[in-house]
Amino acid sequence: MAASLSKVKKPCSLKEAREAFNRSGKSVVSWAKEHGFTPSLVYMVLSGRRRALRGQSHRIAVGLGIKSGEITE
Repeated sequence: MAASLSKVKKPCSLKEAREAFNRSGKSVVSWAKEHGFTPSLVYMVLSGRRRALRGQSHRIAVGLGIKSGEITE
């Protein structure tokens, strides 16, 4: 049981998620379009103006690694 818990990845902070875009060279707009989200909503999640509780905001946060959780359709 303890071995499976160590494999769980800790969510990153908003700052770390923004820095990951800088390191990768990929723009927020291109990531948003690849994953079917509007760039403005992704920017709102990254800035903390949207609390990623449910819906698209939740899916964005999980996709970016900001929040641990499941994406169910």
